[in-house]
Amino acid sequence: MHPRLLKTFLAVARTRNVTRAAAEVNLAQSSVSDQIQALEAELGANLFTRSRRGLELTPTGEALKPYAEELLSLVDEARAAIDATRSETAGSLSIGALETIASIKLASWLADFRVAHPDIDIKLRIAGSGELLRRLGDGEIDVAFCFDRIDARELDTRFARRIVAAEPLVLIAPPGENRTDVDLAELAEKSFVATETGCVYRAMVDRAFAEAGLGGPKLAAEVGSIDAIAGLVAAGAGLGVVPRLAVAAALDRGEVAEINWPGPVRSAELVMIWRRRRVQPLALKALLAAVGENSAPVRPADARPRHAVSSPS
Repeated sequence: MHPRLLKTFLAVARTRNVTRAAAEVNLAQSSVSDQIQALEAELGANLFTRSRRGLELTPTGEALKPYAEELLSLVDEARAAIDATRSETAGSLSIGALETIASIKLASWLADFRVAHPDIDIKLRIAGSGELLRRLGDGEIDVAFCFDRIDARELDTRFARRIVAAEPLVLIAPPGENRTDVDLAELAEKSFVATETGCVYRAMVDRAFAEAGLGGPKLAAEVGSIDAIAGLVAAGAGLGVVPRLAVAAALDRGEVAEINWPGPVRSAELVMIWRRRRVQPLALKALLAAVGENSAPVRPADARPRHAVSSPS
């Protein structure tokens, strides 16, 4: 199976359309069709079937897809390794991260890593968790740093996952609403700015309300960004549950207040995710070792809020 044929196959699988695949791999439509037919002839089976949504992978195509991705990845890694022997660099590393993690956690890690490995070129990409996993799966980035999700416990088997740190979750409110005596029944009357279902911090709220027989929280908005949650809470839109490190600076500036969460306090795990490979690139190996040595210690989830104060009587 020639890499050229596999590249074309994956382009058709992604786009479900010969015309769009041809544009992606810079070939004529007829050449794309010819390459797919050649690959099917070599394998002795059809790879695609037509449907209303376009070209769909057959069971054979589905079986081939992860192997095609792995083979092309190995080809790229082999070329990078050969190039590294002829240059002054030890390769490149593309890192994806949530904006909060990049600015608060990765800044110091990457600074130390650059000192220890000045011959590795680093690219940092900022995106949401879902987009990071997509880019990781497509080979656009080598490693992703994000907060774990409940539904990620059954992670794509192509990925390896390591817990880097655990950050306590905190309940934040608009300025001036610092309280220590709030109960769940009172919170049930409040509106929440929340992430989508599946996030650890959304699950903490949903579970606590369900266990107390209060139903789900009232939602003021669902947003996909921790920074957006903090901004909306600061503007008075409602309450929010987020990892403490994401709002530590806003708490210090008094832009949001911290309320003592009345239910069980949980942590959000900061995880590092990368693709499993038979041969890991040297640059990624170096980063895995560096993060394992220098990651921050796990902080207890039941640490008392630093900013919560008793309300005036």
